[in-house]
Amino acid sequence: MSQTILTNARIVLADEIVEGNLVIDKGQISAIDSGVSRTGEDMGGDYVIPGLVELHTDHLENHYRPRPGVFWDPLAALHAHDAQVAGSGITTVFDAVRIGSDNDLPDMLDHAKKLVDAIRAGVAGGWTRAEHFIHLRCELPSHDVVAHFDALANHPSTRLASVMDHTPGQRQFRSLEDYKRFYAKQMGRTDAELQAYLNARQAEHDQYSNANRKAIVARAHELGLALASHDDATLAHVEEAAEDGVAIAEFPTTLEAASAAHDAGLAILMGAPNVVRGRSHSGNISATDLVAAGLLDILSSDYVPFALLQAVFLMPKRVEGLDLPQALATVTSNPARAAGLTDRGEIALGKRADLVRVLEQGPLPVVRGVWREGQRVS
Repeated sequence: MSQTILTNARIVLADEIVEGNLVIDKGQISAIDSGVSRTGEDMGGDYVIPGLVELHTDHLENHYRPRPGVFWDPLAALHAHDAQVAGSGITTVFDAVRIGSDNDLPDMLDHAKKLVDAIRAGVAGGWTRAEHFIHLRCELPSHDVVAHFDALANHPSTRLASVMDHTPGQRQFRSLEDYKRFYAKQMGRTDAELQAYLNARQAEHDQYSNANRKAIVARAHELGLALASHDDATLAHVEEAAEDGVAIAEFPTTLEAASAAHDAGLAILMGAPNVVRGRSHSGNISATDLVAAGLLDILSSDYVPFALLQAVFLMPKRVEGLDLPQALATVTSNPARAAGLTDRGEIALGKRADLVRVLEQGPLPVVRGVWREGQRVS
């Protein structure tokens, strides 16, 4: 692999921005200098930032199932997803794959296997632009989620598991009335049908959730997977997560839960679309408010890949005292550290040359080049 030199760049380091040159050798950063004349690829004064690290995106599933009842070829879905995440500056992505059957998808394991097999084939074939890992989203009220976990977790590509419970009346939707307003029109059910649906979901929660959580947490620790909790809303939720050895608190829904997670040493993850929109789509706490309170560690693109980079450049404009290196840490070094990836996430000597060239064009950042381990991929 030949040496690559990027010149005339604004290089965003962990705690400062320097103007100068960046040298890439054998896929790693070998020199960072300013005031030195070098010959290389002129960045034209654009920012050069670390490649973004994405821990929770449902975007691949959206390509695989673009409409209800429509399932796309999984490899084609991966191609489209990979091109978009890399084009958004994401060089490491944990693709969230839901496991646990329900009435809408009673054969969930078949769909999950297709997606997991596609990811593993893309990685093994060396044709993905970003580096892909698997994040198993474990729906605890499902009767077969533990069996699905056992079928998919024991593989080097699986690095993260989250324990989720979307039962109406708790966590994301603590108010049943809020849930009904949010889903009634979308689900196309009468009031009586919706109530029957809610009763069935609550019964599944009562029967399966606690036992499934204990089983998956134990198996995840045995396999050395990073663990995340999801939609924690109360102090009791956070205490349970801490007892389970969870490392990441995904999308806490209240200030109480976020504060408790911070005090317990959990890395707090929120959605970048929440930052861009200025509010949660389901009416929960604003991610920007958590940034201002010092209670946000990691951003996830969730369902819009480009939102990750967009949020990073928005946050310093919205939160007093926050600079670009601090904002970038939420999408680079912090998620890398939380996932146990110590070789990436910052521009520093010896780190992987996962890099993004960014032009700040008015209110939006524009991705003008992406390198993964020193190789241009976008």
